[in-house]
Amino acid sequence: MVATTLILYLIALLGIGFWAQQRVGDSEDFHLAGRRMGPVVAALSASASSSSAWTLLGMSGAAYAWGLQAIWLIPAVVSGFFINWVFIAPRLQPASHRSQALTLVEFLGQGSDPRNETSLRIIGASIILFCFTLYVASQFQAAGTAISTALPISATVAMIVGAVIVIAYVFMGGFWAASVTDALQGLMMLAVALVLPVVALAAVGGPAALWQGLIALDDPSLLRLVDQPSLLLAMVFVAGLFGIGLGYPGQPHVVNRFMALKSADQVRFARNIALGWAVLIYIGMVVLGWSGRVLLPELADGESALLVLAVDLLPAVLGGLITGGVLAAIMSTSDSQLLVAGSAVSHDLRRGRISLNADRLVIVILGLAALALAMFFPATIFDRVLFAWQVLGNAFGPLLIVLLFVGPVAGRHRLAAMLCGALLTVLISFFPQAPGNAIERLVPFFLALLIAWGGTRVDQKTN
Repeated sequence: MVATTLILYLIALLGIGFWAQQRVGDSEDFHLAGRRMGPVVAALSASASSSSAWTLLGMSGAAYAWGLQAIWLIPAVVSGFFINWVFIAPRLQPASHRSQALTLVEFLGQGSDPRNETSLRIIGASIILFCFTLYVASQFQAAGTAISTALPISATVAMIVGAVIVIAYVFMGGFWAASVTDALQGLMMLAVALVLPVVALAAVGGPAALWQGLIALDDPSLLRLVDQPSLLLAMVFVAGLFGIGLGYPGQPHVVNRFMALKSADQVRFARNIALGWAVLIYIGMVVLGWSGRVLLPELADGESALLVLAVDLLPAVLGGLITGGVLAAIMSTSDSQLLVAGSAVSHDLRRGRISLNADRLVIVILGLAALALAMFFPATIFDRVLFAWQVLGNAFGPLLIVLLFVGPVAGRHRLAAMLCGALLTVLISFFPQAPGNAIERLVPFFLALLIAWGGTRVDQKTN
């Protein structure tokens, strides 16, 4: 049943690619769906593309490993949805429509002098290519892990099949294909979050039995709200997790959904969908991880808990539907990243002067590079995604916030803010980390924010 469901879903993805190909007439169609996307697709696709493998496998795996302190991940991540939909979307949608920017990097560079704008495009595109190679690799790795858990095939074969399917439908349909498949993925993720955690919690015996089960594991670290030796370090740990939420405004593959929305009037409806989705998904994944720790205490890889529980706890038909749907959804998570990477080369580096065929070639090359990275240099999904996420968030988020809420920023300050956010995040990652990776997530963000804000004062003096 799992194999049948998976095959049917993969066929559906290709079908969406063929359908979307008929709607692609120019670069605006390929990169932003002609700026006529509806609120439901925008909300679900933005949510799914910002979560996906990290949420389904990484977050439930973190809850499995961390125990009770994983509860802080829920408000930390949901706060990012809140920041994006309450503050960023209502301003970015009309601003990007007025400027006709097709990408986040283009929007961030508009208004600078030509020399600084060119430099900003080059640096911004380079950051995106670096981060999304890592990001897409983690999605392909997640596909391999998940499929090899549920089906009698190797992780290598699973990764190759998943990569080929994703590259194919993004190649054909661009933003339309990526958004529609991500919306479908979001609905399937929601179904999993509504069913599997409830079944797993019931298998444990309910909330009281879950607590007793965690106690019985005889690991005190699983029972602490924050497993740190002092109040100060506990506060640093929690602040570091909330730094994940601060990274949301700087994710090009998420905020481009705001730019694609047809009307600013649709933001409120889309926001309600996205916030409700996020609350249900993240609570569900944390509960699932805890339940998995009690039911499967000797599991070698906590990030496979979701798939193992789906197979073990659900009837064959329902388990097959959920597992097959989850596996297919994981494979479709890299579509938005591939699309944004393609636009970084074709539009940001060359200002749209090369053809859609060249854009598609970039998608293929990046997809193959990410596949090679996943196959030969594997890493934990949780860590690899969060590193790429944080570099992007600290590079682009502070500048975007200042441009939307304060005003124009001097060209050199835009470049300095972007470089400070990205390079400092990478540099700090080489050193021993503070609890919750607080320094890596927070220091570059606020320094970049300060540099961008200082650039508004320079811009005001020069004008």
